[in-house]
Amino acid sequence: MDLGLVATVVVAVILLWSAVALILVIAGKRWLARELAVLVPNVARLFAGLVRDPRVDWPSKIALGLASLWLASPIDLIPDFIPVAGSLDDAIVAALVLRFVLRRTDPAVLREHWHGDTRVFDRILRMAGASEVPPALR
Repeated sequence: MDLGLVATVVVAVILLWSAVALILVIAGKRWLARELAVLVPNVARLFAGLVRDPRVDWPSKIALGLASLWLASPIDLIPDFIPVAGSLDDAIVAALVLRFVLRRTDPAVLREHWHGDTRVFDRILRMAGASEVPPALR
């Protein structure tokens, strides 16, 4: 593959990501722009914390470990250098694993390991299949 093309795509992704963050800031959603910037590290910290937590069962820990390997792997179904779609397979894997873990683990345990904004975590829980976010977790 042409190195110039790869560099162009990487720059385009960075510009797109920055544009989305800038639009969020202009729209008055500074917290959302910040959360967008730290979403991947927060999910990684969540997975790492859950793997170490004794309240999480072994099938969930295995799923979290496999998902972590998938997310860290440079080999993807959709290459990461493709704008927007490149992260889609990673997002789907993360969502499916969170859904699996959520069905087997108390949401409060997941909340303990989340280091980002609680509003983003509430959205993640809803997307992962939690029918309602308990008020104690807000």
